[in-house]
Amino acid sequence: MSGQSPKSFSYRDSGVDIEAGNLAVEKIKSAARSTFRPEVLGDLGGFGALFALDRARYQNPVLVSGADGVGTKLRIAFMMNRHETIGRDVVAMCVNDVLAQGAEPLFFLDYLAVGKLDPVQVAEVVGGVADGCRESGCALIGGETAEMAGFYGTGEYDLAGFCVGVAERDRLLPRADMEAGDVLLGLPSSGLHSNGYSLVRKICFEHRRLKVGDYIEELGKTLGQELLTPTRLYPGIILPLLDRFKIKGLVHITGGGFQENLPRALPEGLLARVETTAWPVPPIFRLLQDWGQVGDFEMYRTFNMGVGLALIVPAGEAGELAGALKAAGENVFRIGRLENGPRRTVLEGLKDG
Repeated sequence: MSGQSPKSFSYRDSGVDIEAGNLAVEKIKSAARSTFRPEVLGDLGGFGALFALDRARYQNPVLVSGADGVGTKLRIAFMMNRHETIGRDVVAMCVNDVLAQGAEPLFFLDYLAVGKLDPVQVAEVVGGVADGCRESGCALIGGETAEMAGFYGTGEYDLAGFCVGVAERDRLLPRADMEAGDVLLGLPSSGLHSNGYSLVRKICFEHRRLKVGDYIEELGKTLGQELLTPTRLYPGIILPLLDRFKIKGLVHITGGGFQENLPRALPEGLLARVETTAWPVPPIFRLLQDWGQVGDFEMYRTFNMGVGLALIVPAGEAGELAGALKAAGENVFRIGRLENGPRRTVLEGLKDG
């Protein structure tokens, strides 16, 4: 308009607060530094993160990488306004995948995108990432926090992670010498982990009209507490065993359940036969199945059903390996075996499929 001075805009006027971003970075630096390994070079804040592989430890090292997110489990964190554990989920989804190739996780980077940056919320999320990294033995050496005004709703964000691990070339998994008669051992999950939450939310909140604060007697806790239980981290359990036992394969039971994930570790000509009665299925899975009238086959194709990691081992070592796991305080189940046949999963004990 004639005679009116033009307004001077700043980046903050568009919804991006650089000062808040700087404060968030300062809040997370100590958590990230607490995960550093000796191989980490420099500090946080550079254009790239530096990690010097200790070549003296390896004869023929292969780097193994993985990337993943938390999916719609984030919605549960938003509904509960609880953000301190969701970072463990993103670490677990990445490091467990890297572990399945026989690799030790080395370092991790996270990507957190928010609509409006809340330094306290960011510190809680990244604090959970650091917790997961410490437990997995990998260093949180960098990441990105992006403030994307108008793109996410108030209090909402997206979270992804990226992990790099290392393994000797001749120790990579799965091994090529799998054979009929090899045994499947299963380690318990902590619950739903981070898969199937679109179905979970449809059943719980749309169909049953439940609330995250509802106390569920069968669970002994609120629904929200159960749904926000973080994914188990398996590297600390499995890595010490790789030198002691002939583990032929590791299977992270994630999206796609048993039907999709077990064949990923198998060669052509072998199938995995799983006895679904071989372990106790946690109550949350039975409740979801009942509330949503979900068929058995669909449940095992969507969820881990209480087994988060499967090990493929020679029959002659299965008992000793199971004993070592039990001695370390782990529950372990003998859940099946490999047989000759087309590469697939056969689930025994289902009512359908």
